[in-house]
Amino acid sequence: MVLVTARSFGSGTADPAKLLKSAGLRVVRAAADHDPDALREPLAAAGAWIAGTAPIRERHLSLAPNLKVIARYGTGVDSVDLAAAGRRGIAVTNTPGANTGAVADHAVGLMIAALRHFLAGDRAVRSGERPALRGRELGALTVGLVGFGNIGRAVARRLVGGFGSRVVAYDPYIPPEEMRKMKVWPADLDELAASSDVLSLHLPGGSGPLVDEAFLRRMKPGAVLVNTARGDLLDERAVAQALSEGRLAAAACDVRTSEQGDESPLLAAPNTLLTPHIAAQTVEAIDRMGMMAAEEVVRVLAGESARHPVVPAKDRRLP
Repeated sequence: MVLVTARSFGSGTADPAKLLKSAGLRVVRAAADHDPDALREPLAAAGAWIAGTAPIRERHLSLAPNLKVIARYGTGVDSVDLAAAGRRGIAVTNTPGANTGAVADHAVGLMIAALRHFLAGDRAVRSGERPALRGRELGALTVGLVGFGNIGRAVARRLVGGFGSRVVAYDPYIPPEEMRKMKVWPADLDELAASSDVLSLHLPGGSGPLVDEAFLRRMKPGAVLVNTARGDLLDERAVAQALSEGRLAAAACDVRTSEQGDESPLLAAPNTLLTPHIAAQTVEAIDRMGMMAAEEVVRVLAGESARHPVVPAKDRRLP
């Protein structure tokens, strides 16, 4: 049996469930919040788990004596207790590259929406007003990328090749020569913060906020902050305060520290554009993620090696 808790699994044009069934597997859907009590019965029978973004901890794994593989439906694995899975001999896979283009598009879209006051303009028109909302052109600005993995590079390609922006990036794990080949200029974190008109985050989370009060004080006054990575990269209270004081011109975020309630300080902050964790939600990305996850399940349960195994790696959390 394959347990599926990824909310959008199979909701595109591809049919990953058909692939699983053709391999003789039974598919059982369950809630995406990974409540251990609700998952007790299906986990007891599951040989594989296609999982969304909610946490997978030791308690979940203790309920799953037959589990052979956790196929993360997406790229990030910070929600999975990799050490606990390793101790139990459970393979963990992900779908690298499946949603790269979708998230990169969304990040650039948020930049434009914030710079050109899309949200404020919409609200003004609906209330019968026609204010002169003067924006800025993305191609005239310096965009800083914190993290230069697959998504950071995809954003850079769109900005450099499409808009003509000056792009700087910080990632100590990427050789500077690789950045320069893409006409992206390497910078240290302080230089990037001080010089970026738009700062976009492309890091894994899990180690606490990178953008805290001290970081915000180093940022260029009037900058725009974009986060399509992980909510815990921001100290949301400090970001909301910087927006209220006008030190940040705007913040555009697809992720928040808590996405289930209304307690985020960003909800009441001015000049804030929030989307409901939909950066990866395109038909194309859903198809790729679903098929890649299903293929990994079939592969591992057949005794073959995973094509995209995840192993505990050195912490890529940036200082």
